[in-house]
Amino acid sequence: MEQHLLEFIQQYHPVTQALIATLFTWFVTAAGAAPVFFARSLNQKAMDGALGMAAGVMIAASFWSLLAPAIELSGGAWMPATVGFLAGGLFLYLVDKILPHLHPGLETPQAEGIKTSWQRSVLLVSAVTLHNIPEGLAVGVAFGAVAHAADAVAERQLIVGGIALAIGIGLQNFPEGLAVAMPLRREGMGRFKAFMFGQASGLVEPMAGVLGAWLVLSMELLLPYALAFAAGAMIFVVVEELVPESQRNRHNDFATVGALVGFAVMMILDVALG
Repeated sequence: MEQHLLEFIQQYHPVTQALIATLFTWFVTAAGAAPVFFARSLNQKAMDGALGMAAGVMIAASFWSLLAPAIELSGGAWMPATVGFLAGGLFLYLVDKILPHLHPGLETPQAEGIKTSWQRSVLLVSAVTLHNIPEGLAVGVAFGAVAHAADAVAERQLIVGGIALAIGIGLQNFPEGLAVAMPLRREGMGRFKAFMFGQASGLVEPMAGVLGAWLVLSMELLLPYALAFAAGAMIFVVVEELVPESQRNRHNDFATVGALVGFAVMMILDVALG
């Protein structure tokens, strides 16, 4: 199966590869929102565990799929990875301060960013969209790197690594779609409308993925910085949002175990496949 998937992906241009991979991650976000057709609420312990798992996946992906390759591409130099990593965190910090958004479980007056009259549903989508920008960018950069592979073996390793990253991010997108759709359904929004808002949070990933791949294709020297930039942005999301959200409801053990499982799953995917 792995060989068939590899052959399918290899026939396309790296930007198209990034698009296919991020369409998959968006699809999993939509699948995460789909339970609103069958239920109005979700067990909070399960939700906290899922958020913890998402955090673990993103931490592992940041190192195994992004920072380690960035350092390797720089010949072991620390400067490009450090600059890119901090720049990614700074970018998400600025977006977090500007973009109006509301984290699940909070009241509308607790929305962050510039004050706005946006509806609660839009603010919730905006919050998860913040998570998905660096995720889509990471997948795009990973596939964009394929164009700069030195030989067929390196190309295969990069493609398989990109596939592993897309699978890992897809797994942790499931609870993100649910985190938007389920609260809206619980508050009385119709099933279909709640689902549409939930899946909408993942639409930014294909756009960010294509942009990331295109930038790396255009500027080869940018590659290690771009990989580390995506890692810094993802770690910002983990520390600023996913970990606090998973710990808010006193189900600390579930969230912690979820983070450990998520990290292990992503590590296995990246090392075993890549």
